[in-house]
Amino acid sequence: MTMTALFLLACSLGNNSIYIGTQPPSLPPETPTATATATPTPTPLPPTPTVLAIEDLINDIAFIDEFGRDFAEKRIIDVYKKVSPSVVNVNTQILRRSFFFEAIPEEGAGSGFVLDAEGHILTNFHVIDQAQSIEITFVDETTLPAELVGADPRNDIALLRVDAPQGLLVPVKLGESAGLQVGQRAVVIGNPFGQFGSTLTTGVISALNRSLRGQDGREITGIIQTDAAINQGNSGGPLLDSAGQVIGINTAIFSPSGTNAGVGFAVPVDTIRRVLPDLLELGRYRHPWLGIRYAYRITPGLSSLLELPIDEGLLLVELYSDGPLARQHVQGAQEEVIVGNQRVFIDGDIIKAIDGQPVTSLEQLDVVLTAYQVGDSVEVTYLRRSEEATVVVVLEEEAIR
Repeated sequence: MTMTALFLLACSLGNNSIYIGTQPPSLPPETPTATATATPTPTPLPPTPTVLAIEDLINDIAFIDEFGRDFAEKRIIDVYKKVSPSVVNVNTQILRRSFFFEAIPEEGAGSGFVLDAEGHILTNFHVIDQAQSIEITFVDETTLPAELVGADPRNDIALLRVDAPQGLLVPVKLGESAGLQVGQRAVVIGNPFGQFGSTLTTGVISALNRSLRGQDGREITGIIQTDAAINQGNSGGPLLDSAGQVIGINTAIFSPSGTNAGVGFAVPVDTIRRVLPDLLELGRYRHPWLGIRYAYRITPGLSSLLELPIDEGLLLVELYSDGPLARQHVQGAQEEVIVGNQRVFIDGDIIKAIDGQPVTSLEQLDVVLTAYQVGDSVEVTYLRRSEEATVVVVLEEEAIR
């Protein structure tokens, strides 16, 4: 029973509710009035309640073992014992060129975690970016070389593989992030500053659905924010729930000093689940794409300035000629005008929605498209000179240009 339950029980001990004991208190007899002529109807006694052992209630709520640890502490200890063998240090070496073109090695460090018995390890892309060599150090200090299997730079995810004995490979359990709630427990295990492996910190989920700008300038969406201490070197390690399930991969902190300031961020595990199959099979993630090269976000001010028919939407400026939208005859800008000292491209089609979901910016379009895979069909609703139309478009893999 929880503490809340005990509080409610204590508040219930009155004339109208629950009794703890062997018999309920007797009720005082009714006193007839002077004018009563009929025999008063007897008031029925309340049913005898189930006898509750108060000692059992207290033990369930405030469990303290012989070492002074309560139930919540014991759960965190169990999470650490369960998951810490799965968390690894990721050590990299990058060759930089000096002013005289000499190769100067630089070392980097991060964290990662074991995904399966085949030796796959997940970490952040920025941890291994440009690395000439990658080594994995396990909890028993065994160090082995690793190879890059696949990467998704936009979501800051990299998949490695190490040839390790089965005894070293303790896979984590992936949870789900869709049902996370602000305020629930968050646990971090990692390698802060590249020196303190298997370090645990705790906190709560502080916010959900944050956005971060990735290395390619695009936004990573659905980010989990936590106040559990995350420092340099924790990148790539797991963010866990109270059951020891991975709910995210730690990717960044917000701190002017570069150390923990109680604002850490993690890519949600549902993104990992979506990306992994492509990384295993193809070595890359195929981001779904409509073929938009450039577009304006329509605001009420821009709508008024350009005399557009709506106040929200995506005004297409330029499409890739071989992209999905262009092949369905959706059009970019048809005319150029000068507004003040700026060139503005106008008279392009305006995208309103994808499968009924409103689209107001390229960033928000990226969010909508994360629910789809390459090869899926979507219905695009757009305006052309104030007339609404729809077209079905098959999503393609975003081209590298």
